[in-house]
Amino acid sequence: MPDLREGIRSGPGRVLIAVYGVFVIAAAARSSVQILTRFDRAPLAYLLSAFAAAVYIVATVCLAQGVRRIAMMSCVVELAGVLVVGTVSLVVPQAFPDATVWSGYGRGYGFVPLVLPVFGLWWLRVTRAGVR
Repeated sequence: MPDLREGIRSGPGRVLIAVYGVFVIAAAARSSVQILTRFDRAPLAYLLSAFAAAVYIVATVCLAQGVRRIAMMSCVVELAGVLVVGTVSLVVPQAFPDATVWSGYGRGYGFVPLVLPVFGLWWLRVTRAGVR
C-alpha cells in the first residue's frame, strides 16, 4: 500500500516545504528582534508577526510529516491572516506603525505570504488520494 503522505512531500511539495521553512526563520527572527528590542512601539504588529511564525511552523511540520488536515487548517488560517491584516494595515495604517509579515498582503516579502497559502491549499488538493 503506498504512503499517501509521500505525495505532499514530492516534487513541488518539497519546494513548498522549503519556502515555508524560510518563512519560519524570517517571521520568527523578525518578531523576536522586534519583541525583544522595541515591543512598546507596536505590540500588535510584533505579536502578529510572532503568530505568523507559529502558523508557519505548524504548516511546515505538518506538510513535512504529511499531516494533511492540520496543514490545510494552517494554510486557511494563514490566508485569512494575510487578508485581514493586509486589509487593516492598508485601511488603518496607524494601527501598524511597523510592518508585520502579513502587512500590505506581504508586500515586504514580495507578496509571497499571500501566494504561499493559496499554493499550499492547491497542492494539498491535487495530492489527495485519487487526484493527480
